[in-house]
Amino acid sequence: MPAEVFGANYDFLPKPEILTFEEVTTLATMFAEYGVDKLRLTGGEPLLRRGIEDLVAMLDAIPGERDLAMTTNGTLLKRYSQKLKDAGLDRVTVSLDAMDDGVFGQMNGVGASSKKVVEGIDAALEAGLGVKINSVMQKGVNEGELMALVDFARDRGVPLRFIEFMDTGNTNQWKLDEVIPSETLREMISQKYELEPMASSRPGETARRFRFADQRDLHLGFISSVTQPFCQGCNRARLSADGQIFTCLFAPKGHDIKTLLRSGASAEEVRAMVASIWASRDDRYSELRSSMKPGVQKPEMSYIGG
Repeated sequence: MPAEVFGANYDFLPKPEILTFEEVTTLATMFAEYGVDKLRLTGGEPLLRRGIEDLVAMLDAIPGERDLAMTTNGTLLKRYSQKLKDAGLDRVTVSLDAMDDGVFGQMNGVGASSKKVVEGIDAALEAGLGVKINSVMQKGVNEGELMALVDFARDRGVPLRFIEFMDTGNTNQWKLDEVIPSETLREMISQKYELEPMASSRPGETARRFRFADQRDLHLGFISSVTQPFCQGCNRARLSADGQIFTCLFAPKGHDIKTLLRSGASAEEVRAMVASIWASRDDRYSELRSSMKPGVQKPEMSYIGG
């Protein structure tokens, strides 16, 4: 969330425009009824939402067995880890793009410290949460941090996923020549550690995974949405804080479910709209990227989440 975008004068949404915890839970319950077995709270930054542990508890109470996760920048994780675990959260994915404070601050745009994120990771592990690290690699910025990140993950015994620098939103000044292909990263890591390919663990898995030959219970993942798009296998839906359902990370607009939900519509009508949105999806942005005209408007990652 770069300071030049989200500065002191940024006009945030009024609270009434944001979905309540009860509304989020109602919609999550409907998705669960259609077979969704993974719920993830993302952002922006979910730990900025007051009482977020209460929402976790409400989602955990939805009937059935499912994976309940959160993606966070980790700066507040030390404070909330135990509360989240007690509320029913299973695991967290933490964004960490560099170990060096200077490089980390350059990547996050607000000068945040990597030390606070490391403290959050350690607190989450101590609380008993599953932990995974996500790192976005950008040529000319943080590729020198590659092995430091790998060694940190190995030392903590947590999975690490490298994500190709993507053209999410319209403010990150994305350029194709700043993308480091996943295959290049894998080759660089393989110069120090032998990696063994792993089979996919579930349908719709976005990362290609490799285990360490000398630490076989630990793996790396590579998400290659630029160089190896996986649109055809995508099975994810995203619900924004203001009640829009997105069927693609790059969709120019979402489907307004909040208005229907607040209009007094019956549960059956809301379910029918959810089913209709999902059945009619045809997003293929990553596959069509190279043939599309420049200037396509896309939601910011801070709005739609990862």
